[in-house]
Amino acid sequence: MKPSDPRLIEEPPLTEFTEAVRKARMIAWYRTPVPTAELKRLHERSDWLGAVQTVGYLLVLVGLGVAACVSLGRLPWWGVAGLLFAYGTVAHFLINGVHELGHGTVFRTKGLNSFFCHVLAFPGWINHEMFQASHVRHHRYTLHAPDDLEVVQPVKLVVRDFIKGAVFNPLALWNAVKGVVRIARGRFEGEWELTLFPPGQPEKRHAAMRWARVMLAGHATVFVVSMATGAWLVPVVVSGGYTIGGWLFWLCNNTQHVGLQDDVPDFRLCCRTFTLNPAVRFLYWQMNYHTEHHMYAAVPCYRLAELHGLVKHDLPPTPDGLVAVWREITAILRKQAREPDCRHVPALPGERASVRS
Repeated sequence: MKPSDPRLIEEPPLTEFTEAVRKARMIAWYRTPVPTAELKRLHERSDWLGAVQTVGYLLVLVGLGVAACVSLGRLPWWGVAGLLFAYGTVAHFLINGVHELGHGTVFRTKGLNSFFCHVLAFPGWINHEMFQASHVRHHRYTLHAPDDLEVVQPVKLVVRDFIKGAVFNPLALWNAVKGVVRIARGRFEGEWELTLFPPGQPEKRHAAMRWARVMLAGHATVFVVSMATGAWLVPVVVSGGYTIGGWLFWLCNNTQHVGLQDDVPDFRLCCRTFTLNPAVRFLYWQMNYHTEHHMYAAVPCYRLAELHGLVKHDLPPTPDGLVAVWREITAILRKQAREPDCRHVPALPGERASVRS
């Protein structure tokens, strides 16, 4: 494999996220060469395009939530349930918005990235401080344990997990609230949390604890005011979207690394790209272009389709749609279930896909 030509690659404009990744880069990642002028253009952030993605997503989410609340008593139960299901389907992608805004690349104006990151994190019960601490390491050491424990291979996917969260999963809210309460109390647990937030460095924990407390106070306020005014469906929408309609998010988000290789310095072998229709791409914040996102993490999500056009000649074959990508994934997982020591090697240009022991 030939290394990238340094004359064709320009370092991305630094955000807090990309600066943290660059300062400690230890893996010589392969990146498909892109002409400097094109790469510079793709790295340009836009408040307008950022608003189209972020405000557009929020308008869809809030519109469905308001419609569900207003429909109570005006529509039959199945109509209200249908609107709630549609709302929950969209709400599950809040984490993808928090992820992109946490990169600091969606808006040109830094404060807008931070503001909307908080806005999206609140209804999703997402501690963006903890997520970002983990995600910097995930980009720096993608699938290289123990430095990246955000995703650890082999990823186990079972049908019952999809069924459990596809329509309604009240335990998801219970578990989310328990986790937020635990962090609000300053209790960090597990190998990954203790690596990112060491007991001997309490200053690293303050922001995560503060945001956990803000979420608890905010959701408690929504609940009390809603009960006092008789608007009982409001907290279901604001605080419970996490429990409803997880089917589409599950199908999209679980494609990113499952079945692929770990401990390789090539994003083409440990990340997966596939195509989606524009509506689902919009909800998913363009993360179906996951290989491209890891190669050039400072490229805004709304420019990843253009980046894909420039690098696809150097990528493995790109599945077209959810059916095609899951056909590929299930074939890999079945093979690995029969032969646990096998590693799937995607077909790079001029090569054939294979499975190595």
